[in-house]
Amino acid sequence: MSDAPVRIHFQVIRQQIAALQREDTKAWQEIDAALEDLHTIYEQMQVNLEAIEITQEDLLQQNQQATAGYYHYRDLFQSSPIAYLTTNTDGAILEANRAIAQLLNVPERYLARKPLVLYVAEGDRSAFRTRLNQLSQQHGTQVWQMNVCPRNGQPFAAEWHVAIVRNPDGLIESLRIGVYNLSQSHQVVSPMELPKVKIAPLAGQQPVESIGAKERILPQSLDGLRVLVVDDEADIREFITTILESSGIGVKVATSAAEALEELKRFHPDVLVSDIRMPNGDGYSLIRQIRALEAGQGGHIPAVAVTAYLDEDREKALKAGFEAHLHKLAHPTKWIEMVAQLAGH
Repeated sequence: MSDAPVRIHFQVIRQQIAALQREDTKAWQEIDAALEDLHTIYEQMQVNLEAIEITQEDLLQQNQQATAGYYHYRDLFQSSPIAYLTTNTDGAILEANRAIAQLLNVPERYLARKPLVLYVAEGDRSAFRTRLNQLSQQHGTQVWQMNVCPRNGQPFAAEWHVAIVRNPDGLIESLRIGVYNLSQSHQVVSPMELPKVKIAPLAGQQPVESIGAKERILPQSLDGLRVLVVDDEADIREFITTILESSGIGVKVATSAAEALEELKRFHPDVLVSDIRMPNGDGYSLIRQIRALEAGQGGHIPAVAVTAYLDEDREKALKAGFEAHLHKLAHPTKWIEMVAQLAGH
């Protein structure tokens, strides 16, 4: 409620008090009327305050019920005997329960934001990426049979139940995945087979067949290409290495900018792939040092900056000396295309 009427009445009171000094009887009557109006306004304010308190109490109860419901379903999610997780459309893990953490032999807290492909057996990774790419054309729950590869363990057969979650516009928001161990003996199933389609070749190359439903421009082979990958996160190094080696690329890894500079003395890559944000020397510092060395010694290594942050300044990376900029969880095809382009294939 506006306090303007209150201010007006107080102004009237002050005016009438001044008039009282002249013993004006009419002024007393106006003061009584003003005070009566103030009393009415006060009572209305009290009623409104009581209504607000009731509303706040209702909201508090609803919030407590919602919180209790959240923890109830959260406990069910965590205690479920079914290995269960959710991912985004790129296959990056958003949530994981205890059962999937035990199945993958990885603590729950370390699974968030990790690429799920890291825990797919190597022979099934191409099919897994293709399945992800085909989901926009699918509806309902998909059932996949693929081999799971736990950390520091042997691959075993599993059945994946993949439910697609879409937003009101029909776009995929996330994936809900239940993973079922098919055998106590952990026998490996045959690699997932998908229809083969033609992939458009680069200039001067012949068409090749590959798994997938959409045509992409990929080189036929990158055998002999050499790439240095620099990142302080072991899982990301493994993710990138797996993608590149699947196309015949030779990969060396470094865990820091200093290690990368030492590796460059022994390993002469065709392309450098470097994380931007690293402790004890970031990617910007590394590329500036490399470009300074090249200015004195000659030569040039094409370089791509990678980051886990969507708001990373692309222009800043290019000005520092990188030729390209890519998100860490970009689709594997993007990685291969980028490296091939920078290497001139």
